[in-house]
Amino acid sequence: MFSNDNGKHTVLTMLLMMALAGSGVSVLAEDEAGQDQKEADVTNDGEPKHTNLLIHATSPYLLQHAHNPVDWYEWGDEALAKAQRDDKMIFLSIGYAACHWCHVMEREVFEDEDIAKLLNQFFVCIKVDREERPDIDTIYMQATMAMTGNGGWPMSVFLTPNEEPFTAGTYFPKPTFDKLLRQIIGAWRFNKEGIDEQTGLVLQHLKERADLSMAGDELLPADAILTAANRMAGAFDTEHGGVLSGRTNKFPPHTQIDLMLRAQARSGSAELLEIVNTTLTHMVRGGIYDQLGGGICRYSTDPEWFVPHFEKMLYDQALVSNMYLDAYQLTGDPLYADTVRSIFEFVLDDLQSADGGIYSSRDADSEGAEGLFYIWTRDEVIDILGEETGEMFATYFGMTRDGNWYEPHRPGPHVPHNILHIDRPAVEVALEFGMSEKAFLERIDAAKKKMLDARSKRVHPGLDDKVLAEWNGMMIGSLAKSARVLNEPKYAEAASRAADFVLDRMVVDGKLMRSHRLGKTQFTAYLSDYVFMIDGLLKLYEATFDPKWIDHAQRLADGMIERYDDPERGGFFYTAEDAESLIVRMKDANDGAIPSANQLSADVLLRLASITGMPKYREIAEGVIKAYAGRALEFPWGFDVLMRAVDFYHGKPKEIVIVGDPDDPATRAMLDEVYGTYRPNKIVAGYLGDQVPDNIANRVPLLKSKKRIDGKTTAYVCENHQCKNPVTSVAELKQQLADNPVSSQ
Repeated sequence: MFSNDNGKHTVLTMLLMMALAGSGVSVLAEDEAGQDQKEADVTNDGEPKHTNLLIHATSPYLLQHAHNPVDWYEWGDEALAKAQRDDKMIFLSIGYAACHWCHVMEREVFEDEDIAKLLNQFFVCIKVDREERPDIDTIYMQATMAMTGNGGWPMSVFLTPNEEPFTAGTYFPKPTFDKLLRQIIGAWRFNKEGIDEQTGLVLQHLKERADLSMAGDELLPADAILTAANRMAGAFDTEHGGVLSGRTNKFPPHTQIDLMLRAQARSGSAELLEIVNTTLTHMVRGGIYDQLGGGICRYSTDPEWFVPHFEKMLYDQALVSNMYLDAYQLTGDPLYADTVRSIFEFVLDDLQSADGGIYSSRDADSEGAEGLFYIWTRDEVIDILGEETGEMFATYFGMTRDGNWYEPHRPGPHVPHNILHIDRPAVEVALEFGMSEKAFLERIDAAKKKMLDARSKRVHPGLDDKVLAEWNGMMIGSLAKSARVLNEPKYAEAASRAADFVLDRMVVDGKLMRSHRLGKTQFTAYLSDYVFMIDGLLKLYEATFDPKWIDHAQRLADGMIERYDDPERGGFFYTAEDAESLIVRMKDANDGAIPSANQLSADVLLRLASITGMPKYREIAEGVIKAYAGRALEFPWGFDVLMRAVDFYHGKPKEIVIVGDPDDPATRAMLDEVYGTYRPNKIVAGYLGDQVPDNIANRVPLLKSKKRIDGKTTAYVCENHQCKNPVTSVAELKQQLADNPVSSQ
């Protein structure tokens, strides 16, 4: 909490604490009341009783609130000008379409006529989709966490007419929200000094947090990677893997696992490898992983990865699939490769549009209840599969007659629902049924197909069908990389279609845009959109050897440097220099649910420098590392992705060139050798032909003067564009990849 110079909480913070202290209201009762209100909120002919300005939005999240009695506005000049003109406070509500508690608050609070009257009379009410406007979300999330110690969505922030936050929270049940509104209205009337004091403290904090970079001359040393990984290992759960967030929640630890894999490859640490395997094995066996349809949920609400928060976000599918792919390269465990394929099956079947763009998410809720699409009673399973197979299926997936999960907030009597998860090895369950493991798993696989078919007939969770450049860039990268590692050309094809969609429809006047839906492209891109698209395009080049992807990556990188770079302090601003001006201009410093774009920029620019031979990209990447080196050494948590760049920088990455006939088995064998082992610090270029023509070599200088030797597929292993003798056999290539760094010829 903020405090003033006397150590006393400001008036508004105390009011917020008082309101929160009374928030232990039964959510079940509020859910029922909210549903009753929803039913009453239509006219006799079934038309919505209310329609507000959100009806003109394209965001599915905003459209979910278009028929609230609250007079919602989108964030923009009209709403902000009205607040100033009428001297009204702003109530800012931020969420996203797949958010369960956003739905609950919409039903029980924003559908309530009495709440709406208070909001409409005393506030200008603004709704923001955090996925469309992460710049706004980041600022006010920092404020919310500073004032309350917690953050999350829905986020509820109260602002002055000048957009300055003074009170905040997340989800509020109706009685608590009603009480809070009345206290804030009273404070606005009778104690504006208290509000001014609070806003001053919040703004000071935001300005301090806006830019954590520090111009410096020191790069992080190579041993910082091992130091950070070993410190991180101490926080992992040795029984189930992962790290607790709060008291019970666990999020997929993709950036931490990436760092541990890199540290393990450097050190050979058995402890780090054990942590990785424990985490990934328990995750894929838990309820957080969709055992029928593939895909990963956003997080687990318990330490065992059992009960998920059921929403499926595209960014999680991308980041988690990449995590399992790296682990597969290091360990060779087929479970990890199967997990990647299963995640992609969900993404390509359910989220990729006919035009190639990949949608944002599937909701946690269906038919007004969280997780209903995914849970089963034992009787349902027996009806679908028959007695014998049903018993096998139920036993293997941890189902009980009384149910293994009860959603306490769902109205109505208890139903013996089960979340599918695997808590015993297949061989153990197979023995229980007198079967071999192979025969048992074949039976289970056939049963899963029947169950999936039955599930497909249920009401599906809502789909957020907007296309975000940032999240598509993540998925493009994971798909492209997997195309090589798993030898699945269809993944490269899907990645190419997504890249074409973004580059064709989401670039306006040479500038990347953030979001596309219903034929409308909008919002100036953020740093994260640029960085993840560059990352995806570099990986797509390595998967296809089509130089157009390098051309696009360079154009985006040059635009990013021109409009987002901070040449004085190092690093990049999150918003472009010509973007809308907000109360602070932020730099995203720390990794979160999505890796820090600033940190990833160092990695992608180092790789772009390596493949193009252009030193300017390397110099800027060095500046990013130096800008955050001090904080990363002091607080390694949250700087995992920066360590990725440091690993690449110090790892003397191999530059590998393959020239050969794409139909020649020798070409595939060479690529299998390059990708069959965990080698994170490499750049792969190639030409699928006889001799690289000048027009391509000029665009990808690493290919200059490269050709097949004696008509055979030929590999070149280089470092800093200095190459060893070309080789034409897999054995020779393997030897060169294992050798010490090459010297200049």
